[in-house]
Amino acid sequence: MLSSLGRLTARRRWWVVVAAVLLAAWGGVWGTGTFGTLTGGAGFDDPHSESVRADRVLAGPLGRQSADLVVLYSSERHTVDDPAFAGPVRKALDRIPREGIARLETYWTVRKDDAGRAREFVSRDHHATYATVQFAADGDQDQVAALGEIKDRFAVPAGSGVTVRFGGTAAMTEQVNARTGADIGRAEALSLPTLMVLLLIVFGSVVAASLPLAVGVLVALGSLVVLRTVSLFTDLSSSVINVITILGLGLAIDYALFMVGRFREELAAGADVDRAVERTTATAGRTVAFSGLAVAISFTGLTLFPSRFLSSMGYAAVAVVIFAVIGSLTLLPALLRFAGHRLDAGRLPFPRRPRRPARTAGAHEPGGEARGRWYRLARAVMRRPLLTTAVLTISLLGLAGPALGVNWARPADWVLPADADARQVTRQLHDRFDHDPTKVVTAVVDLRGGATDGSARLAGYAERLGAVEGVEDAAVTATRGDLARITLRYTPDPMSREARAMVEELRAQAPPPGAEARFTGMPASRVDIVDMIGERALWMGLFVAVVSAVVLFLAFRSLAVPLITVAMSALSLLAAFGVITLIFQYGVGAGALGFEAIGAVDANFPVLIVAIAFGLAMDYQVFLLSRVRERYLATGDPAEATATALQRTAGTITSAGLLLAVVVGGFAFSSVTFLKMIGIGLVLAIALDVLVVRALMLPAVLGLLGHRAWGRREKRR
Repeated sequence: MLSSLGRLTARRRWWVVVAAVLLAAWGGVWGTGTFGTLTGGAGFDDPHSESVRADRVLAGPLGRQSADLVVLYSSERHTVDDPAFAGPVRKALDRIPREGIARLETYWTVRKDDAGRAREFVSRDHHATYATVQFAADGDQDQVAALGEIKDRFAVPAGSGVTVRFGGTAAMTEQVNARTGADIGRAEALSLPTLMVLLLIVFGSVVAASLPLAVGVLVALGSLVVLRTVSLFTDLSSSVINVITILGLGLAIDYALFMVGRFREELAAGADVDRAVERTTATAGRTVAFSGLAVAISFTGLTLFPSRFLSSMGYAAVAVVIFAVIGSLTLLPALLRFAGHRLDAGRLPFPRRPRRPARTAGAHEPGGEARGRWYRLARAVMRRPLLTTAVLTISLLGLAGPALGVNWARPADWVLPADADARQVTRQLHDRFDHDPTKVVTAVVDLRGGATDGSARLAGYAERLGAVEGVEDAAVTATRGDLARITLRYTPDPMSREARAMVEELRAQAPPPGAEARFTGMPASRVDIVDMIGERALWMGLFVAVVSAVVLFLAFRSLAVPLITVAMSALSLLAAFGVITLIFQYGVGAGALGFEAIGAVDANFPVLIVAIAFGLAMDYQVFLLSRVRERYLATGDPAEATATALQRTAGTITSAGLLLAVVVGGFAFSSVTFLKMIGIGLVLAIALDVLVVRALMLPAVLGLLGHRAWGRREKRR
């Protein structure tokens, strides 16, 4: 079938290119409307979790009681009661419009009614105070929009000696949005020029290097069409655009490397251009098809998660993979037919190393195999396969060790650099004030009409909640019919293990008889997100492993190959997790990498890395194993087949890994820790997979299995 597709695209190449241009134009005109349909918010929360259900109740008549925005005023010279401080600050606060604001509290407004509570608004050295704002809107991006309308009103004259900083969830979200946009632009500015140079070096000519870019544009714009369609039926996270940028270009480069390399081999073996396109589509195209299927399955696992962030990533990534495969099997063969022997036009003036004479040439291996360094490496590994496999397995498990003590977190202001306003406000509230107004957990109690003495029972329940370790105080702050709101102030870092223990103990307290209590707030939301990901991650891993194994079995007709593929990919991913935990939780190398460790790792990270890195590992694995099987069917010698296949493919796989590392590596320089984590994590996972698993462990394991890896040798047709 793929041979026929290759012949068809070569014969109808003008139609294929015109169709691709029309699709790209459609994506550029209609598909880019996706940017306006994305549901702004990142969507980290599980919509079915206890904290989200409590938030829905609070969005009704009961109302919230929280500090969405904290505006911190401080001065080195003046104290809060000094007219030089109080005058400009109070004048600024009086200018704040009340539209869209449910509550605004300051030291001066609270002092009128509660002098004791007012002291909480003043730092211990009396050189700083804060104002809290609760917006009428409860959506994160709605609050960001509301903040944008009033932010300038909080400013004080430059000569007053008073500094203004913005903290709280609304300010944190605004600052993350701003820095993410700037960092993505900076990452692309760093990586794209380097990528262009490396494409020229790896592909060897201007014409060849332009092919993955052409497919990448089609993938990106075609995927936008799919996402725009999907957004008509479900909410999508704004973060999906990042996936299209990274994954679309990465897959286009990978598949172009596979196809262009095979096309060159076929031409070098004496095939005419039409026959070379047909053979390339039948062989490398088969690899692309099965690889794309495995990658799509990997990303489909993300749709098992209820959070909009992860499920949106799944939809976006599957769309990208589908278009990457379609583009590689249709547009790329058509472009190869146009290029023909001119594929090397615009070749860089690098000196070519003389090729060693071919020793053998199988029917399906144009030109035979030279026994280069990769061949010799594979042979050396296979001389002691058991020792090599054992040493590498122990080493990877050792790298994975730190992950056993991981403390999972959810995105919050810790993803910002230490000098960001939101981080500075959080730190100063902790160091200089007796109370942080953002540290609030809310209990929503539904009495369900079953409590005859509701007020007394609620007071007793609040008293028990206030006695929980980590809770500073608890009080009933609102009642509406059978509903009640209990506001709890707490002291631990919301991402700490102590905060998790506090939430678990709060939820363990029995509410009044017949009543139901739900808790929300940052610590409760963090617990719900981490638990949801932990519960679903096992099912995702099982789904991806089983379905990928089935796909690999269909591709190679072997039981052993799928098992070793999944096992080795899992080992390399575990090792990458361990190193990431060491870096981001324990702070090893944090100074050099430009961030401040907080003792936790974002819980979304492993799921994304599993999907992206496992999917890309399938690319390299299928590509290499396809060549091993091809040579095994031609020679019947498993060791020779493995060594010659590694020699033939290692350069391509290494180049693909290097180019992909450049695409994602720019995020390692991001000031947002979440993006930095993804960038460094993917580079680590790619390096471990390409340099350790594919180059060393796979030859060793295949050497151990010998003929058993492929079962009965199939007769050549």
